[in-house]
Amino acid sequence: MTAVEQTTTPAASTSNRVHDRRPVTVRDTPRVLSIAGTDPTGGAGIQADLKSIAANGGYGMAVVTALVAQNTRGVRSVHTPPVGFLREQLHAVADDVVIDAVKIGMLGDVAIIDAVSTWLQETVTGPVVLDPVMVATSGDRLLRRDAEAAMRALLPHVDLVTPNLPELAVLADEPVATSWADALAQAERVSAQAGVIVLVKGGHLTGTTACPDALVDATGGLGGDRSLIEFDGLRVDTRNTHGTGCSLSSAMATLVARSGSWTEALGDAKTWLTSSLRHADALEVGSGNGPINHFAELWVSSGMTSGRQDGAGILSGWWEDIAEVRTRIDRLPFVTTLADGTLDPARFAWYLQQDAIYLRAYSRVLARASALAPTAEEQVFWATGAAGSIEAEMELHRTWLRTYAVSGMEVEPSATTTAYLDHLHAATVDGDYGRVVAAVLPCYWIYQDLGERLVGASHAEHPFAAWLDTYADPAFATANARAIEIVAGAVARANETGRDTMRRAFLASAAHEEAFFAEPIR
Repeated sequence: MTAVEQTTTPAASTSNRVHDRRPVTVRDTPRVLSIAGTDPTGGAGIQADLKSIAANGGYGMAVVTALVAQNTRGVRSVHTPPVGFLREQLHAVADDVVIDAVKIGMLGDVAIIDAVSTWLQETVTGPVVLDPVMVATSGDRLLRRDAEAAMRALLPHVDLVTPNLPELAVLADEPVATSWADALAQAERVSAQAGVIVLVKGGHLTGTTACPDALVDATGGLGGDRSLIEFDGLRVDTRNTHGTGCSLSSAMATLVARSGSWTEALGDAKTWLTSSLRHADALEVGSGNGPINHFAELWVSSGMTSGRQDGAGILSGWWEDIAEVRTRIDRLPFVTTLADGTLDPARFAWYLQQDAIYLRAYSRVLARASALAPTAEEQVFWATGAAGSIEAEMELHRTWLRTYAVSGMEVEPSATTTAYLDHLHAATVDGDYGRVVAAVLPCYWIYQDLGERLVGASHAEHPFAAWLDTYADPAFATANARAIEIVAGAVARANETGRDTMRRAFLASAAHEEAFFAEPIR
């Protein structure tokens, strides 16, 4: 996409402030400067920053603060170039290139912090993200203790700070938080004192499968006078997390310069980072804490075939196999009249009643997938789908059915509903995890695919607007993407016979989906 500065709309003007001090000019391809140290193995520092910026749609530039001899097992030594040379690098970039956003990483000592702080105040007009690199994942200290006060003094001159929990404690000059509530409270104190937005990361919390993140702004500047926005998440089961902090902060700098919203930036960055962590093991880099897979989504979408990407490629082929099914679904009277608002309410009520019957049984199939899942993260995903998402959707059905119920209408499962449920239950009988998840996937994927088109037909006067708008729920899109990824992983692990079994289960479920939409009132 050609980089275009959006200067003709309010969202792109300099009045679109991401912080009290600095506005943002939204660009399709923002020019993002990383000020950080190096990592010769490419997993952290400016090498990770440049990958992260590119993966999230920006043009990356880099000014080196330190040359670090390290690998995935730890840091061996650090060489710090003269501060005067650091200033020359900063001015060389700024004299020639418009800088849309800045990410700051490893600074090392007081002189470097002071030089960067002065340059920021004299030169930078766009958003600044600070990753206060103090302690590496390996435990190595990367900031001199006598520089901690200077790091705290830098906070008022940046817009967002992204510490891990040990670093947050240093910034607050307090003990490390041991609970999520304590971390949020600590972040609020840092935000209030420095006037900075704090991104709180739950990755260092122990004893939980949850991995939440939150934006904290004590001034209430997160939109709607909010001071806290939380994002749920699940911990990814991998030790290959090297460079996670560097990569997330660079992604935030890039994405806020693309959208103008810290909240939107964190939502997108979290989705991207989670995928990068899930695919990290496939890289096989180093014998310690290896790097994340920055370009996993790009490699999957381009059809590269190695490890999990092989499963994704096969799954894409299955999706193409049901192209005609999807086209026929789009043309069914139920779908076309739902889109244009002329659908008979009695027909809609019939659909909702059958769907509610289906979902009650479908939740049990998801629970079975959870029981068979090979990892704790996948177990939680399917269990959440069974206990949370399904129940929320059924409540919506009950609300609609109170409006559209027709006296005397049949409430028993139809032959079509029964056939679909029999197929799903049959997939669970032999305990084949791949077969179960392949069978449940079309309910996610086809509904998401169809919903993307149906939601475009919604408008304020549409009789089914509230129903159509449910398809725009970001949580549903995220769940669908994760379901696809899980099934792709199962495909990659399966042998030829297992893949054939999965494919037949997937194709059969797609056919049942078509029949479900096509069924008339009995």
